[in-house]
Amino acid sequence: MNLNMNSVETLVAQIQGLSSSVDDIKHLHNLLKQSEELLHSESTRLATSLAELDPSNHSLGYLYILEACTNTRTSKEQANEHVLLVARFINVCAVEQIRLAPDKFVSVCKKFKDQVMMLEAPMRGVAPLLTAARKLQSSSEHLTTLHPDFLLLCVLAKCYKTGLHILEDDVFEVDQPRDLFLYCYYGGMICIGLKRFRKALELLHNVVTAPMSTMNAIAVEAYKKYILVSLIHLGQFSTNFPKYTSSVAQRNLKNFSLPYIELANCYSTGKVSELEAYVQANKEKFESDNNLGLVKQVISSMYKRNIQRLTQTYLTLSLQDIANTVQLSSAKEAEMHVLQMIQDGEIYATINQKDGMVRFLEDPEQYKTCEMIEHIDSSIQRIMTLSKKLTVMDELISCDPLYLAKAGRERQRFEFDDFDTVPQKFNI
Repeated sequence: MNLNMNSVETLVAQIQGLSSSVDDIKHLHNLLKQSEELLHSESTRLATSLAELDPSNHSLGYLYILEACTNTRTSKEQANEHVLLVARFINVCAVEQIRLAPDKFVSVCKKFKDQVMMLEAPMRGVAPLLTAARKLQSSSEHLTTLHPDFLLLCVLAKCYKTGLHILEDDVFEVDQPRDLFLYCYYGGMICIGLKRFRKALELLHNVVTAPMSTMNAIAVEAYKKYILVSLIHLGQFSTNFPKYTSSVAQRNLKNFSLPYIELANCYSTGKVSELEAYVQANKEKFESDNNLGLVKQVISSMYKRNIQRLTQTYLTLSLQDIANTVQLSSAKEAEMHVLQMIQDGEIYATINQKDGMVRFLEDPEQYKTCEMIEHIDSSIQRIMTLSKKLTVMDELISCDPLYLAKAGRERQRFEFDDFDTVPQKFNI
């Protein structure tokens, strides 16, 4: 059936009449595609049309009109209205309809993110964007282009625990490489905010070692934080890259991060005074990178690292001796550090309040509790799942015509001995 889509009113009527069945919605989708020029030309008066539609039943048509409405520059007053409108739509829209036009949905959500940032109210966007990302993704293993925007709002709003919720998913499917870079970078910042440095190190490591053909600013900033988190969590940093790191990263990242590499060199001496002097001399640089707070945690971690070294040498030690050895100002300050480290599980010790003596103990974990067995089993199951997925991906890649063509071309450039030999099967 041919329809003359010559007015917004006609289009709204079609949206209302063609949103009840799968076939109707498919037909409506074709009509909406043909009407995009009309919608964008009438964008200034489309807001009233939205009031005639139910965002939960007419989700596809509502999305097309909403995208046209939000595609124009808005004032702060208009942005506030649009934020309320989009937040409501995200919460109630039908998944099966918005997935027919994912680009439109992403456009609306990204504009929504820009508007809450313009309003300096990132918290208002956290819950809606989490819902949007969940609705857009095909499974929990799918990293959508909305994930980084959601994590950015979590960082700006200091809503770290909500951000951590989405970081617990294993990711095996990515829409765009840039999405992975930003997801891991913002995820690393969220884990730093929660002092979950092991997870932060993992995410930042993914950015630094990810395949890249040209240098990008995200990798540079991730590398700087990667150095700092390595010092805090591991007490050391190596400038050697894993073999699978791109040659671009290996050639350039160090040159962009020289003050941080020098900081790591100062840290390796174990001398707090030298480290503090270096930080003070380069304070403006660290501050301009928004890393000064993390650098201060590096200094604090050196005290902890030096106290941990004492546990390898002494069974008992006075608080005053600890303060003198690690260059703390008083026995009281040493006590605060030791108590915090005991609470965080970084050392095992008891303090005798009468004589101010610290007794260092062995790790009490015997790795035989039910909780530990469950943790180990969970880790094994996760590794088995990952192994199966890698096997499937390997089989798909080995059959891909583009890969086979490229592998064939590359093979001609090498001698046979340059390749690993194929493992042989042996009869036992």
